[in-house]
Amino acid sequence: MPIYKTGVGFLVFATLINSVFGQTAAPEQGIVPISENIQNIFQVMYQNKSVQWALEQIELREPSALEEQYRMTEIPAPPFKEDVRAAYFLEQLKIRGLSDSYIDSEGNVIGVRAGESPGAEPPLLIAAHLDTVFPEGTDTTVRIRDGRYYAPGIGDDTRGLAAILTIVDVLNDSGIKTVRDIIFAGNVGEEGRGDLRGIKQIFKDHPNIGAFLSIDGVRLNRITTGGTGSRRFEFQFNGPGGHSFGAFGIASAIHAMGRAIAKISEIRTPRFPKTTFTVGTVEGGTSVNSIAANASFAIDMRSNDSEQLAALERKAKAVALEAVSEENARWPDGNITVEFVLIGDRPAGGTDASEPLVQVAAMAIGATGLKLRGLSTSSTDSNIPMSLGIPAITIAGGGNGGGAHSPGEWFVPTESHKGPQTSLLIALGMAGLVNETLPLLQLR
Repeated sequence: MPIYKTGVGFLVFATLINSVFGQTAAPEQGIVPISENIQNIFQVMYQNKSVQWALEQIELREPSALEEQYRMTEIPAPPFKEDVRAAYFLEQLKIRGLSDSYIDSEGNVIGVRAGESPGAEPPLLIAAHLDTVFPEGTDTTVRIRDGRYYAPGIGDDTRGLAAILTIVDVLNDSGIKTVRDIIFAGNVGEEGRGDLRGIKQIFKDHPNIGAFLSIDGVRLNRITTGGTGSRRFEFQFNGPGGHSFGAFGIASAIHAMGRAIAKISEIRTPRFPKTTFTVGTVEGGTSVNSIAANASFAIDMRSNDSEQLAALERKAKAVALEAVSEENARWPDGNITVEFVLIGDRPAGGTDASEPLVQVAAMAIGATGLKLRGLSTSSTDSNIPMSLGIPAITIAGGGNGGGAHSPGEWFVPTESHKGPQTSLLIALGMAGLVNETLPLLQLR
């Protein structure tokens, strides 16, 4: 039976970390209360010689990790066409020791690092998304200008993919053995109309996952513990259509759509919980001299509260039906209909700050010398496990950057190694070290 060490005093631990990183593992952050038990487990894990070696290696290997990041950035991964980057990422996982890695039915790259005994449950899932928001044909060449690296997708989320490869690499070389399995994934479908299809498939295929760490983006100073829910629809308007002169008097699908958009723009939503909407795209009609037979718009509705999101959806649909009725009543021949087609569903959710995953993440950020500035709510892959009641957080992969989702996206590798260092410490704290620490990842 393994012997788990938990008796080293926290002040000793703080002194040790201060000598290595220049500050304590649990600085005065006043954001996430840390239990004594988790402090003890974390400090024993942190002091392990193999863990210290792995942390040092992450910093030493960061130049190579950055080259890998830039290399993957230049492999296009537009929505629903992530296969080329997926194949490359799969190869890299295998090179780094996860020889049984594979691509699943949805296109996700999956690699499992076995725990103390194969199939040790529950496993921890660590993922970064393969896809970008940019359409096929976008130039993804990395260019350097004024000390910045510019390329679409260089931070969101190629940085996360690079962090995962670094973690797998040092784990393999260090010989660290965990109690629980760790599943590493490069998932598809995080952006846009991908609708989190990749992460949904992973949790469908692996319902025993006990916790989830998503590595996404740059600027590691917050922990995303809340998932903003979203519902996206195409409102499709249809009618008979006709010639603009000869068939005048027939109701127009475009006119009905315009009425609906105007009514939707008048909807009022609460500031707290934050609830928003926008009509993002419109299309329809045949020609300038035709009464439109069809028209549609895409609407994005979001809220940090599932009830408010449902209420907003009901209002938007109701005013669209009113607009159709008004358009049909306006003309002698009114036969417009509207159909609501769901094109995106991201459930809202959250992970409480008292969860071990959040506490370990807060300590890991402090241990690497970064400052935790707060907990945040956003729409990420973590929405799915949060909605299932599974502890999940999203943190950044390190470095600095900006312009995400724009052609001018940029990245600067300022202390970028601290991203994968933080994720490694979270992983080891949750999965547990064989003969050293109990896993904080427990059956639920």
